[in-house]
Amino acid sequence: MPAVVQLDEVHRIYESGDVPVHAVRGVTLTIGRGEFVAIMGASGSGKSTLMNLLGCLDRPTRGHYHLDGSDVSALDRNQLADIRNEKLGFVFQGFNLLARTTARENVELPMLYSRRHLSSRATHDQALKSLALVGLSDRADYFPSQLSGGQQQRVAIARALINDPQVLLADEPTGNLDSKTSVEIMGVFQQLNAQGITILMVTHELDIARYCQRNLIMRDGCVVSDVRVSARLTATEELRKLRAAEATAKLTA
Repeated sequence: MPAVVQLDEVHRIYESGDVPVHAVRGVTLTIGRGEFVAIMGASGSGKSTLMNLLGCLDRPTRGHYHLDGSDVSALDRNQLADIRNEKLGFVFQGFNLLARTTARENVELPMLYSRRHLSSRATHDQALKSLALVGLSDRADYFPSQLSGGQQQRVAIARALINDPQVLLADEPTGNLDSKTSVEIMGVFQQLNAQGITILMVTHELDIARYCQRNLIMRDGCVVSDVRVSARLTATEELRKLRAAEATAKLTA
């Protein structure tokens, strides 16, 4: 499996007064194309800093980061912005949708900063294609206030997909959702991953991490565990169980 992400002895040190903060300590990591990986760890473990590095929102103090075969470690701010727009998609805990903008228009936003310069019609079609990937073709003209939390997160995922990224980065994507909706969103991620999309997800929820193929655990800025998920959960099966339990509860109520 070819590597899409390669970290070689990556460190990130922040200056905080007279005491340097070593947030990431010599992480060496390979993520193959098409993998679905959860990054876990307690607060202060370095997982958020690692995600910022992977998302080209920050640069390593030392070490090298190769993304899709290119060393992005020493790129300047404008070059990193281009990489984020062309090769990476971001999904956050907060949906970050514009309230007065339709689902389709929210999805189109990253295209405004793209070098592809598509026509309005092509941009429109690309947004509808992304919404179809997350099962929201029929909600393209709805505003965020007309959508449920799960639907809003699906719009955010569609927006992250609009530029056909090499890697989808998700930071606590189920943090604002109830249990059933969280499973539905993990189902979306599993479907996208089955189509070959590489997904890196930060989560603190053990049950959510079990939907991934691989779990990384961080402590004190280091990756202390890197394991394949042996008893992986399947969202379609878990949703079936939840619906069966709901039906039983109604019958006994």
